[in-house]
Amino acid sequence: MSPARSPFGQPLPPSVAVTAAASRRRFLQGALLGAGLLGAPSLLTACGGSDSGGSSGAGSTVKFGINEAKGSGPAYDRLKSVADAYAQKSGGKVDLNAVDHNTFQENINTYLQGSPDDVFTWFAGFRMNQFAESGLISDVNDVWPIDGLGDSFKQASTASDGKQYFVPVGYYPWAVFYLKSTFEKKGYEPPTTLDDLTTLMKKMQKDDVTPFAFADKDGWPAMGTFDILNMRINGYDFHMDLMAGEKDWDSAEVKQVFDAWKGLLPYHQEDPLGRTWQEAATSLGKGECGMYLLGTFVVDGIPDQEDDLDFFTFPELDASIGATALDAPIDGFCVAKGGGNQAGAKDMMKYLGTAAAADAANKGNTPLIAANSGADTSVYSALQKKSAEVVGQATDIAQFLDRDTRSDFASTVVIPSLQQFLKDPSDIDGVTKSLQQQKVSIFGG
Repeated sequence: MSPARSPFGQPLPPSVAVTAAASRRRFLQGALLGAGLLGAPSLLTACGGSDSGGSSGAGSTVKFGINEAKGSGPAYDRLKSVADAYAQKSGGKVDLNAVDHNTFQENINTYLQGSPDDVFTWFAGFRMNQFAESGLISDVNDVWPIDGLGDSFKQASTASDGKQYFVPVGYYPWAVFYLKSTFEKKGYEPPTTLDDLTTLMKKMQKDDVTPFAFADKDGWPAMGTFDILNMRINGYDFHMDLMAGEKDWDSAEVKQVFDAWKGLLPYHQEDPLGRTWQEAATSLGKGECGMYLLGTFVVDGIPDQEDDLDFFTFPELDASIGATALDAPIDGFCVAKGGGNQAGAKDMMKYLGTAAAADAANKGNTPLIAANSGADTSVYSALQKKSAEVVGQATDIAQFLDRDTRSDFASTVVIPSLQQFLKDPSDIDGVTKSLQQQKVSIFGG
């Protein structure tokens, strides 16, 4: 038996992974070669700057760009704690530049080509690799190795040129979340099969509870539903090949995914394109909805109810495939090549990978599992402990659709296509045909 594997084919860290059957996963180095950068409105060009405060290295001013709500919220508070801890340790200063998640992601290319911050929050996977290949981020080879971050995380931080460009902070599973109080009050049980799920959804509807909270105003949340349905119906290998452009989006397999999704939509909140993920989380917190397929960051949407939250992995849809694959994205940090304080950025990156940084961020309410094996797990919430267990039991780990494929394809093709499907679920042939045509124009072949 082999350890569970990440999208790059490496075993998950021993502190998290348990022995499980592993399937292949190819890095597909050429998948992003020559990928063009997307143009975007210049909303972030003034965020950073080349002025490093007159000094560089430890003790200097480092500009830190974070993709979280400006100046408020649990996620912001966690990153500010890390920044403050580094400033105290280094004797320098960290200028925090917080931008809301969607604006940050949608304008990241313009940001990096303009006057970016020195260090910025980002993701492992192809989304890191594309910036490495485009020369927009600096390698951090001299930061590695990092005590407490094993080979698996080093591989996840390595681009197609063999150099490291990323320092991970943590990871988290996507699963189906619910309130324990709601399930106990209504007598609901977490489902393990499609029949169980169907029975549960129908019972919820009879109880005037919408089975699934659902939101896609921001474009990316629905990708999580596609990911899990595709992995449950067609398997992990097919899903990753589809992300790499090696399978056809108008195939019978993909149409089956959309057909299954169409059958589930009547059990979801209506008008998802008019609702943010936070608003959907509020619906779950109020008991208006019974379940919510999302990442564990759902706790940031209803922080006062964290102790009441629990989750289960999406049930199997095909016994021959099972239910042991899931999305578990890795979050962390990169250094912008255009940042004005490269030495200070590298010094901060050395700290960001440490157990001390993980502990500074973990106040008992973080949705992340710390990447560093030396982090203090005694302060983990029940949700964190279960997350670590569930990820450890998975046989195959995907990063999430917009991290496992080319960003130009995910942003300009997949997001509008999924939203079109949600507007009109009857036109599966039209949506898949359009996806395939645009896939060929971007990937070729």
